[in-house]
Amino acid sequence: MNLIEEFNDYRSRMNEKIMSADNKVIKRFFNLDTNAYSEGAVDVKTKEMIGLACSMVLRCDDCIKYHLGKSYEAGLSKEEVFEVFSIATLIGGSIVIPHLRRAAEYWELLEEEGKKHV
Repeated sequence: MNLIEEFNDYRSRMNEKIMSADNKVIKRFFNLDTNAYSEGAVDVKTKEMIGLACSMVLRCDDCIKYHLGKSYEAGLSKEEVFEVFSIATLIGGSIVIPHLRRAAEYWELLEEEGKKHV
């Protein structure tokens, strides 16, 4: 199992367990997150770029992977992703660099996986 499958499998499995607890607050928060990234006055692609930049500045590797996957699905190019990386690094400073490395690696995996399915 590759890193992308591993991440997505774990995330799905744990989300199911969390949702099975039937906690109203958690369910509402998850729903709010889903709706925030839906098409609206701001398109999905832009929202994913914002989510990616914020996740990098906050240094959340799981969030970075999630938004990279969604950015890939939304059709971001490598050039666009690296511009987001540059803004996040500028805002977050050098402490973002380790996350930048992992993000660049994960983006490469997404591109390789996408080429297999073309």
